[in-house]
Amino acid sequence: MNKLGLKQKEYEGFQLQRAIVGPIATNVIFLINTESKEILLVDPGDEGERLIQYIKNQGYSLQGILLTHGHEDHILAAEELREAFCCPILAHEAEVALLADPRMNCSAMVGTPCSLAADRLIKDGEEITLGGMTFQVIHTPGHTAGSCCYYFPAYELLISGDTLFHGSYGRTDLPTGNDSQILTSVQKLLRELPEETLVWPGHMDRTFIAFEKLYNPLAERV
Repeated sequence: MNKLGLKQKEYEGFQLQRAIVGPIATNVIFLINTESKEILLVDPGDEGERLIQYIKNQGYSLQGILLTHGHEDHILAAEELREAFCCPILAHEAEVALLADPRMNCSAMVGTPCSLAADRLIKDGEEITLGGMTFQVIHTPGHTAGSCCYYFPAYELLISGDTLFHGSYGRTDLPTGNDSQILTSVQKLLRELPEETLVWPGHMDRTFIAFEKLYNPLAERV
């Protein structure tokens, strides 16, 4: 139990693991079907060889790469993983331009210019099943125009990227960022998702919707 009285999540046939990669500690999320050993990988931002070797050593079958948005610290290893496992990359349809432009996705800024094209463009409200795991796409613009979250109803789990953090929210001063949109997006998550929802953000530690409704600086406007 945590201080809000919410139980730690226990799942049957499903497991979540996290790897922290790169110079600004990006969370790479492994979503694992423990029965089939099929997995989804969210935001492989760096250290591609390390991620590839771990997947191979565990005997996992990578079914898809889910991008919450297109900033360099979330995409730099995506191409390497796609080539290694012949799996599709999914991204929101509004993120096409940012993914393709090293200046917009900030990879040119850090000396590792990267351009990426998704195999599947997804939309708000779309329900997708990959690797035996079903999730919903929630478009949450503000950090970038095509930022999105992935909600897994069966596990009461939200992968929030850089939209919603533990006690905070994503910056809006980079290309396609927008102050009013991030406010609307965070409010949408806090208003519509169950309080018990476990949230794994793109950086730092996990949180719960219940906690964010109490302590997030945007929550008082919900």
